Amino acid sequence: MTTVVVSAVNFSEGGPLTVLRQCLESARLALGPNDRLIALVHDCALVEIEGVEAIAFPKAKRSYLRRLQLEYFGFKKLSSKLKPDLWLSLHDMSPRLNGEAQAVYCHNPAPFFSPTWRDIWFEPSLGLFSAFYRWIYRFNLHSNRLVIVQQDWLRKAFRDRYGAKNIIVAYPRIDKRLAPLNRLEQFARMNHEGPLVLFYPTLPRAFKNIETLCAAIELVEKRTRRPVKLHVTIDGSENSYARSIVKRYGQCEQIAFIGRQDRSGMAREYASCSALAFPSRLETWGLPITEAKDFAKPLMVADLPYAREAVGSYNQVAFIAATDVDAWADAMLAASNDHILFKSVEHLQPAQPFASDWAALWHNLSQLLRPQAK
Repeated sequence: MTTVVVSAVNFSEGGPLTVLRQCLESARLALGPNDRLIALVHDCALVEIEGVEAIAFPKAKRSYLRRLQLEYFGFKKLSSKLKPDLWLSLHDMSPRLNGEAQAVYCHNPAPFFSPTWRDIWFEPSLGLFSAFYRWIYRFNLHSNRLVIVQQDWLRKAFRDRYGAKNIIVAYPRIDKRLAPLNRLEQFARMNHEGPLVLFYPTLPRAFKNIETLCAAIELVEKRTRRPVKLHVTIDGSENSYARSIVKRYGQCEQIAFIGRQDRSGMAREYASCSALAFPSRLETWGLPITEAKDFAKPLMVADLPYAREAVGSYNQVAFIAATDVDAWADAMLAASNDHILFKSVEHLQPAQPFASDWAALWHNLSQLLRPQAK
């Protein structure tokens, strides 16, 4: 009998919780019926999955000190008791164990991001968080027999900065949450007269770079006969960054700050917009890129490694320098005047080791780690 531990005590909602459930469901299918699968979680009710034992650590999220104590001291004692053949840590930290086969899922790109002074002004914790996470990634990293990242550029970054070797790129499984309209209807909508409507689904974070789009809209407003409109999912009430954006650009008639949208609201925005605009400077993956592709929408995205990999192979994309206001304005003008802007791109699958989904990742985990388990 094999014992596998999946540690995710910091996951309790949203996308991270979905990742945890996907991981456990795939692990249960990959493991034998008599193998033991144990999930270390914030609350046992979060992962009521048949064949999965859950151990709760409800105090783990109260502070980083508690997390550090648990990861680097508490789990060593727990591993002595559970005697796992494989320990998979889903949230970036590499715990101190007792020589068991370990793997870590590193999904936060913050250590490879250099915040500007403006970023730090609006989010003072951003610089500290980035520096802290550099240490988190480095500490005990080489105890892992496999390091898991979501994109190939992150694999290269881990090799260059930390000298890590056994790194696998594992693409996230993106569930289709929204129901697109008929694709032909969507393509036709681009040819209708009326305003060019750009949609930016985003959170009020300084690195989301909302101000670049807004400044570009102001430039375009004076240079085109066909209106170019921008819909952004903030309303100014969220934090100081959002307030500054709405205060500065709230009087621009071409910009609509529509606030956070529920699932049906997001579907309406994707269906009715002319194109996605996505200038974010930092992403783990870039979920709106994948969602806009499901709606067959043209993409105007930051010319950054994460975006190129998230776009993959697609026939309607324009890559634009993330913070270049003039470049974004020129792209908006080209699209509004029906000039050739969007092009086809082909993206090669990452080199091996590579996993296209959780099933493939668990196949790799089993192959690479189980033979070395005690």
